[in-house]
Amino acid sequence: MGKDWLEGVKDEYDVVVIGSGLGGLTSANVLAKCGHSVLLLEHHYQYGGLATWFKRPGRHIFDISLHGFPYGMVKSCRKYWTREIADSIHQLKDVRFINPQFDVWTTFDREDFTNILVDNFELSRAEVEAFYVHLRQMNFYDDDQRTTGEMFEEFFPGRDDVHRLLLEPIAYANGSTLDDPAITFGIVFSNFMSKGVFTFQGGTDVLIGKMVEEMKRNGVELRKNVLVSEVLTEDGPSGTSVTGAVVSGRERSGEFGNRRTIRCKAVVSNANIVSTVKRLVGENRFSKEYIDELDAVRINSSSCQVYMGIKAGETIPNIGDLVFTSDAERFSSEELVDFKTTSRTFSVYYPETRPGSERYTVVASLNGKYADWNRLSADEYQAHKERLIEESIVALERYIPDVRSKIDYLDAATPRTIHYYTRHPGGTSFGTKFEGLRCSMELPDQIHGLYHAGSVGIIMSGWLGTMNYGVIIANKVDKQLVTARNRDKAKEVHVA
Repeated sequence: MGKDWLEGVKDEYDVVVIGSGLGGLTSANVLAKCGHSVLLLEHHYQYGGLATWFKRPGRHIFDISLHGFPYGMVKSCRKYWTREIADSIHQLKDVRFINPQFDVWTTFDREDFTNILVDNFELSRAEVEAFYVHLRQMNFYDDDQRTTGEMFEEFFPGRDDVHRLLLEPIAYANGSTLDDPAITFGIVFSNFMSKGVFTFQGGTDVLIGKMVEEMKRNGVELRKNVLVSEVLTEDGPSGTSVTGAVVSGRERSGEFGNRRTIRCKAVVSNANIVSTVKRLVGENRFSKEYIDELDAVRINSSSCQVYMGIKAGETIPNIGDLVFTSDAERFSSEELVDFKTTSRTFSVYYPETRPGSERYTVVASLNGKYADWNRLSADEYQAHKERLIEESIVALERYIPDVRSKIDYLDAATPRTIHYYTRHPGGTSFGTKFEGLRCSMELPDQIHGLYHAGSVGIIMSGWLGTMNYGVIIANKVDKQLVTARNRDKAKEVHVA
C-alpha cells in the first residue's frame, strides 16, 4: 500500500494555499506568522514551483530557470523569510552580452551600465541619466499607453543596439517584448539597476529547503504529492464565498486518489489565474463581465532549457555567470521565441555557487512557444530536443572550445515539459501578460475568500515579483480573516 500523503491533515484550516511556487510559499509563511492555520498543498513531488531543481547520476544537480534576480530579493527574504536566507544571496558580477551588434561584459549595476552606455555606445551621460530618472518616476497607476518599444524610441531614437541591450535580459527574465506596456519594463529594469544581479549561494534546493523549514517552524501544514481538483463555493445573502477544497493524494500508480474535502475560510491559488478560474472553480461561478475580461488575457511565452553536466574533476574557465548570446543581426521579440531561435542565455554554475561541491554545470535557456512543440509527433519531438542540445553545445564551444569532451550528462526541457510538471496553460514560464494582473486582483470581488498569488502581469513575475505579490495577497487574506474574527467576537459579546 502506498504512502498516505494526507495523513495527519485536519478537516478544516483558515487558509488553503494551492501550489508551492515562491508566491504560494511566501503567502503561506506570512499568513502563518499572522497566527492563521494554513495548509499548503503541492501536486508535484517537491516544493518550489519553477524555482526548483533536479538530480541526475554522476552527482549532478541542475537548477531550473535563470538564476539571477534584483537586490530587492535580499530585503524581501530578510523581512518575510529569515536573515539566514537573505545573507546567502550574493551578487553575480559577470554578466555578458554577445551578439553581432556588441560584446559587453558588465556587473549590471547602474554605475557600470551607465559607463558602458556612454563609453561603448557613445550616448551622452545626460541622455542616460534622463532615462533612469524617467523610469524611477513611472507609476503603476499612471495611464501610460506607450509600449516599451515606443519609450525606447523616445529616448534613444534609431538605436536598436541600445534597445537590444536594455530589453534582452528582461525578456529572458519575464517574457517582455517591445510591444508590452512600457511600465512592465520600467519597474523591472529599475529593480536590477539598483545594485545588479544576485543569486542564492548553495543552489535552489538549499533555498527551498530552508523556506520549508521556516514554514514548519511557523506552523504551516505542508503536503506534496497532493492535487487540488476543485475549490468549493456556496451562495449566500452577501454573495458567493469559498467553503473548501477537494484534494487527492498521489497513489503508488501515480494517479491521485483518496479524495477528501478540506473546509476553509480562504483559498490562495498559486496556480495560473486562468486555471484557477476555469479548472478549479468553474466559469459559472463568475460574472459574465469577469469571464469576458479573463478571456482577453494573453498567456505569456514559455521556454526551453538544455542541461549540461561537467565531469567530476574537470574544470571550465570563467566565461561569465550569465551569458546572453545570439546570432541574430538585430534584436527581435519574434526571433527570441522562434522555434529555431539562435538566441540563448548560458547560466554557468561554478563551484562557489554550491560551496563544497567542486562541480560545474551549464544551463542554456531559450524562450519559446508551446504551440511549436505541442504539434510535434513523438519522433519529431525527440529529434528537435536533440537538435536543441546539439545547437547549444556548438554555441557554447565558441567560448569553451573543449567543453564537449568535458560533458558527461545532457538533457533538455521544452514547453511541453513545463506544462507536464506545472499544469500551466500553454506551458507558460511567465504566467500572463500585463492585463492578467487586474483579473488576479479582482478575484475576491467575484468570490469572497478566493485569492490568487501566481505570476501575472510581468511585474508580478520572476522570483522577486512573485514573492512580493505573495506578500500583498497574504495581507489581504489576513485582513479578511481578522475582520471576520472580530465580527464573530462582537456577535458573541452582543449575545452575552
